[in-house]
Amino acid sequence: MGLTVDHNADSTSIDPDYTHFIEMIKKETGIDLSQYKEGQMKRRLTTLRVKNGYNSFDLFFKAMMQNKNLFNEFLDRMTINVSEFWRNPNRWEVLRDSIVPELLRHNKGRLKVWSAACSTGEEPYTLAMILADKGILSNTTLMATDIDSGALEKAQQGQYLERSLKDVPKDVAARHFTSEGMHYNINDSLKKAVQFKKQNLLLDTFDASCDLIVCRNVMIYFTEEAKNTLYRKFANSLRPGGYLFVGSTEQIFSPGQYDLESTETFFYRKKV
Repeated sequence: MGLTVDHNADSTSIDPDYTHFIEMIKKETGIDLSQYKEGQMKRRLTTLRVKNGYNSFDLFFKAMMQNKNLFNEFLDRMTINVSEFWRNPNRWEVLRDSIVPELLRHNKGRLKVWSAACSTGEEPYTLAMILADKGILSNTTLMATDIDSGALEKAQQGQYLERSLKDVPKDVAARHFTSEGMHYNINDSLKKAVQFKKQNLLLDTFDASCDLIVCRNVMIYFTEEAKNTLYRKFANSLRPGGYLFVGSTEQIFSPGQYDLESTETFFYRKKV
């Protein structure tokens, strides 16, 4: 695929050094940076390149291919691993009190749930807490995927600073975390319940027949073309009546084109 232009993004002049960097990253890793808003991504990666002392993206790319730590830093900067538990709490309350009960009524108590672009694990563990408190976690297939191996390793460790828990209801935190010095550890029962796996959303195939897909605060970094592709892939992965839960800045304005319908704010149900 050629360079994708997002007319809503900041325009940037053609830069052969950066264009070649995009091509080499795609060739070597399968990550297609042209699917991300160019101005935003280029600024972020330029800051990282300069910080590490490289005068060009060509030199930066060669260094990344030799240095795993530098490559992981690139992935961190590219995906912006900023997350927290129960982000936008009122939306999680809607999921807990309305969406999950509706899904259970139609699925005889068994669910297949996927946290896409799960970053360092706060989102899938929030799902696990809700499902555990409803007594159905053991009957749920709970998958979590991300492109960043470093983020997935942190997620599997399940250790977090207190600030990540600021929106977690106190009684929920008491049930599902244990404190250890400055850190809070997710209980082993929740860690064992989440199946973490590396995945490139734009390149890889998706599982089918999901009851609930959660993908929040990720789509804002993609071009309109990439968003369209992903919404279609997500919709195809949902069973009829299943839900897609997106972030607070990611409203789908024409959900019908993906065979989805808006029910609650930021929740979209696949038409039956």
